[in-house]
Amino acid sequence: AGRRAAGAPVAAELRCQCLQTVQGIHLKNIQNVVLTPPGPHCEQTEVIATLKNGQEVCLNPEAPLVKRLINKML
Repeated sequence: AGRRAAGAPVAAELRCQCLQTVQGIHLKNIQNVVLTPPGPHCEQTEVIATLKNGQEVCLNPEAPLVKRLINKML
């Protein structure tokens, strides 16, 4: 009892996921967007977009296009 499965993620969620961000991306290429607010794992807002080709990219939350995208989501 109390044992974790081997390989279970422990520290992976305890740091920022976005080390670099891309500035511009065509909205038509985006399939899904996940907005992660600041928290104990990371002190900055992170915007992670999944593209239609399956690639994940981090978007700059301060970019005007990304701000408009976030406002549409909320």
